[in-house]
Amino acid sequence: MEDNKDRFALTRRSLKFLLLGLVVMVAGYILLAGGGVKDPQVFNYAMFDFRRLVAAPLVILCGVVIEIIAIMGCFDKKS
Repeated sequence: MEDNKDRFALTRRSLKFLLLGLVVMVAGYILLAGGGVKDPQVFNYAMFDFRRLVAAPLVILCGVVIEIIAIMGCFDKKS
């Protein structure tokens, strides 16, 4: 019987997917940043553009999905 006590639960391929998901989520948060002004009395319409309201949350959500696939996915134990 094989002793699995010293084996890591995630494979090399799933670790690559974890890093990819992290990079995608960081890219989404970078897309979300910005839009501030120095004068609080001035309204900035750039805060409500397509990039911040639609694109950035979708990119972050894709990163979360990649993370779930990396953790829960059934990858072969050869890699």
